[in-house]
Amino acid sequence: MSSTTRVALALGSGGARGYAHIGVIEVLEERGYEIVTIAGSSMGALVGGLHAAGRLDPYAQWVQGLTQRDVLRLLDPSPSSPGVIRAEKIMAKVRELLDGALIEDLPVPFTAVATDLLARKEVWFQEGPVDVAVRASIALPSIITPVMINGRLLADGGILNPVPIAATVASRADVTVAVSLSGERMPGEGRVPARETAAARPAEERAERFRRSAAHLLDRELTRTVMERIAETRGRGADARARRFGEGLPGEVPEELPQVLDAELLEEAAEDVLGALPAGLRTLDVMQLSLEALQSMVLRYRLAGYPPDLLITVPKQTGRLLDFHRAGELIAFGRRATKEALDRAEGFPPPRPGPRADP
Repeated sequence: MSSTTRVALALGSGGARGYAHIGVIEVLEERGYEIVTIAGSSMGALVGGLHAAGRLDPYAQWVQGLTQRDVLRLLDPSPSSPGVIRAEKIMAKVRELLDGALIEDLPVPFTAVATDLLARKEVWFQEGPVDVAVRASIALPSIITPVMINGRLLADGGILNPVPIAATVASRADVTVAVSLSGERMPGEGRVPARETAAARPAEERAERFRRSAAHLLDRELTRTVMERIAETRGRGADARARRFGEGLPGEVPEELPQVLDAELLEEAAEDVLGALPAGLRTLDVMQLSLEALQSMVLRYRLAGYPPDLLITVPKQTGRLLDFHRAGELIAFGRRATKEALDRAEGFPPPRPGPRADP
């Protein structure tokens, strides 16, 4: 039996929030756990690969010194490519740190997970250059350009496997620790408050009347109301038609009604029903929210199939995908989250021969 508790570590995808993985690894080792295998998707692959190669410390020092301006210089734009940035400047530093390391020669077994976009399957890199595997795994859709390797178009591993626990099950570990960067958002975050003011209620009531007319078209009085509203914007011709429609029998559907429910009224009704978008919402935010929605659903199924012994979660609001200038605080968050998870975990084995004191 090993003298320490052996950990299989699965590191999830989530852009710059992946800096939290560095804090997770630091605390696990400070507490006396031995990481015997690592699997990662996207930033999880980058951090995991560097740790498996013994090069995580210089990387952590480098990223903590990056300012927002430094990060912007590293994000080499590529407007004509199938991605906003090429990530070559970032990978140049990663290659420098890895110094040609091969996955099969690493002291800690490592798996980088990518997604084959054409075959719609996940790909596990368990041999070959570490930097190539990492580059394939970090190709965030629409943001970082995908890569072609052996005829396969490869992109971010988090698309199909946000936290690749399955890649660690064959290891001789005592426990499995998984780190998700897609923790649930705070209640109400990103929502537009419901309109409750007296000024807003008449508009909502008018929209509700319109919905009822479109759904049923059977109520004479309601038809008269709709047509009178149209008459305000269409003139005497519509007013005459409204009076004529009002003379119909209850339950009759005027033949001309579909023609006069024109785009102007529909647009006004839509404005009444649809609320304002959140202030400051950007295209990148919509992409991030869409990817998070997809990954949250995939992650539920993955965790059900391969439940870890300990799940450490980093909430989505901790950082945006491209907040790479916030390394220090995200690493610190990873440290806090790991300590809290270990301290409250029931039945999770302590390290052998005993936990080390936190520095």
